[in-house]
Amino acid sequence: MLDADLSGRVALVTGSARGLGRETALALADRGADVAIHYNTSDAAAAATAAEARDRGAAATTVQGDVTDPDAVDALFEAVESTLGTVDLLVNNVGAFAPRHWSDIDVDAWRTVLDTNLTATMLCSRRALPAMRASEWGRIVNVGYASSEKGLVSPKNFPYFAAKAGVLMFTRMLAADTQDDGITVNAVSPYVIENSDEFPEDLPRGRAADFADVIGPIVFFCRADSDYLSGENVEVDGGWLPERV
Repeated sequence: MLDADLSGRVALVTGSARGLGRETALALADRGADVAIHYNTSDAAAAATAAEARDRGAAATTVQGDVTDPDAVDALFEAVESTLGTVDLLVNNVGAFAPRHWSDIDVDAWRTVLDTNLTATMLCSRRALPAMRASEWGRIVNVGYASSEKGLVSPKNFPYFAAKAGVLMFTRMLAADTQDDGITVNAVSPYVIENSDEFPEDLPRGRAADFADVIGPIVFFCRADSDYLSGENVEVDGGWLPERV
């Protein structure tokens, strides 16, 4: 039987005040993990999420910080470590989206999308790794995008597509770098989910993905008995085909 018990584990989900991050943190709490609810500006929403995690029996705290800033990342990890302990489960969920044609995107918007999606994933993973290596156990799950595996393109989402392709490559490189350390690094890549900004008319299966559709693979990669799966990417896209783009 698959081991879904995460008791004794500490999870940090970036961007977990709302949306997919919130539901992921609560799903991990339901399975026994203590959870750090990360936010940058949504302090009230983060506090509400942490309170719900406690209602479900988990220890929970809120941590604030800009995950594109190395010093802020250090500070938020120190806050988690001082309250819950070292991070065993890291879900890199933060990522801005700029649905505009590349020629209309200013440099600041370009950098924001790349930094929140890719640089933040690198910084948080790098900060989590020493403790994971010391304990010879850790799980890192990065949230990607379904087009990255298929090599699909869009004229109006240049920085997002580029950043998520980078997340997928980073996932595989980090998996190779940690293959002998008891750590797994995987990606879960949705297409359109229930809180997406845009909803194409030809959605696979006639609907967007529910949060639960995406959370299932994330939880699966966090399990103890998923330790031989690393460098993998699960596309949660309902069978989305290239000709639909």
